[in-house]
Amino acid sequence: MGKLKVAVVGYGNIGKYAVEAVKAAPDMELAGIVRRQADAIMGIDVPVVDDISKLPKVDVALLCTPTRSVENYALQCLKLGICTVDSYDIHETIYELKMTLDAAAKEGGAASIISAGWDPGTDSVVRAVMLASAPFGLTHTDFGPGMSMGHTVAAKAIAGVKNALSMTMPMGYGVHRRDVYIEIENGADFEKVRRDLMADPYFATSDTHVYKVDDVNVLIDKGHGVHMVRKGGAGKTQNQIFEWKMTIDNPALTSQIMVACARAAKKQVPGAYTMLEFPLIDLLPGGREELIRSLV
Repeated sequence: MGKLKVAVVGYGNIGKYAVEAVKAAPDMELAGIVRRQADAIMGIDVPVVDDISKLPKVDVALLCTPTRSVENYALQCLKLGICTVDSYDIHETIYELKMTLDAAAKEGGAASIISAGWDPGTDSVVRAVMLASAPFGLTHTDFGPGMSMGHTVAAKAIAGVKNALSMTMPMGYGVHRRDVYIEIENGADFEKVRRDLMADPYFATSDTHVYKVDDVNVLIDKGHGVHMVRKGGAGKTQNQIFEWKMTIDNPALTSQIMVACARAAKKQVPGAYTMLEFPLIDLLPGGREELIRSLV
């Protein structure tokens, strides 16, 4: 079996890291990059096109696009029989996206792995393991402090915003604050921009604080992290405590997980999947016997 031919759709924060991760994967080949302004990328040794249909052969497309455009790109790729992987991050509508893409994937004869990041994504798997280990109890997940890419993209899309940065600040026991720093366009009304931003679904249910700054770029740090704790019971035994903690570069980790899921996508029957729904071993390169002998 030859190397997987993987296309990267989008060339922002995640897309640039995804290119690096695909090139580093021993079982993958970068088929090309898809970007609306294809001629804006210089120094790339693979085809750069404005539509994935212009690439000759693609097994899997990594959709490194804003969450709100994932569905449209996925439907296009699945119709062409191309497997897709995305990092869709609006938790409340993940199941609805799964149902939509499941039908399209089955019709196109391809697999779609959705919400393949670290949360949702690998953290979802860890939460499931904790729940299986202690069925009775509570899990608290604290994110950050760090830059939220999805919230930052959403803030940048608000009318009157020139540039933005959204930081997730953990208050403890699963409670968070959103600190949003924005540069506004000339002539824009800051108070109106602030109200519009806080009404956006990304921010409407959060404790959100908006600050006007002269230069967002001096504040950006793509570092992030998570600290997850479950305290519960196993059978009739109480006080089982589990912790999961990591400090990471947000886009680098997200893209690496997407690349691993590209590998898994080609091993599934047509349909849409979250990371909870296929064997973890499918994320790894190499034969199953070798992996079982080395990891179990």
